[in-house]
Amino acid sequence: MFDRPSTRTRVSFEAGVFELGGHPLVLREGELQLARGESPRDTALVLARMVHAIAIRTGPHATVEELAEHSEVPVINMLTHEHHPCQALADLTTLRERFGRLEGLKLAYVGDGNNMARSLLIATRLAGIEMAIAAPSELALPELASVELDEAVAGAHAIYTDVWVSMGDEEQAERKRELLAPYRVDGKLLARARDDAVVLHCLPAHPGEEITEELLYGERSAVWDEAENRLHAQKALLELLLSSVPPR
Repeated sequence: MFDRPSTRTRVSFEAGVFELGGHPLVLREGELQLARGESPRDTALVLARMVHAIAIRTGPHATVEELAEHSEVPVINMLTHEHHPCQALADLTTLRERFGRLEGLKLAYVGDGNNMARSLLIATRLAGIEMAIAAPSELALPELASVELDEAVAGAHAIYTDVWVSMGDEEQAERKRELLAPYRVDGKLLARARDDAVVLHCLPAHPGEEITEELLYGERSAVWDEAENRLHAQKALLELLLSSVPPR
């Protein structure tokens, strides 16, 4: 279920379901009765009788929670204003590929304290990764105090950033760009991390804003492996969740 535009999320889930031998039903905004006032509860009660899993990319996190509360099949959060957990799974996969382990790594997140930062914070705590966030006080996550840029990237195995203006933030675009300008990920910032550090970005990227073109497409970019790993991480997630769902 897609209430928001999508490239990596849609293609990885649709291709992943097909590769696992399933049949993906892609339902766009306005194609369900949700658009005409049917509740998430009723939607869940109906869909759970027809499918083996429900995945949704939407705005309000409460919509996902209500679907999950009333569904008898797994409900996957593909993105909300508050969380982006499937991307975080792909990020952990990428870090493990690059460094051979997760526990003991340090991840520096630089920029807007948004849904991506929140999901990374949850995932890194579960995986034994140290995470430091450098963000303007106006955009910091309440869950973790922001630190100075130098402190965040010192000893980091990876520097992670995200777009400065996310979907739904267009009215704040000018102010956010002003606040985040000092947090651009460039070669000078990367040089303060470990010699083998990589850069990560959940995409879409805006080269010249949150990250330089040189780093995004350079040798120390793990961004494109990270994007590919959306497919592999989500296939693993689907296999794990569906192993507990009885066949129809």
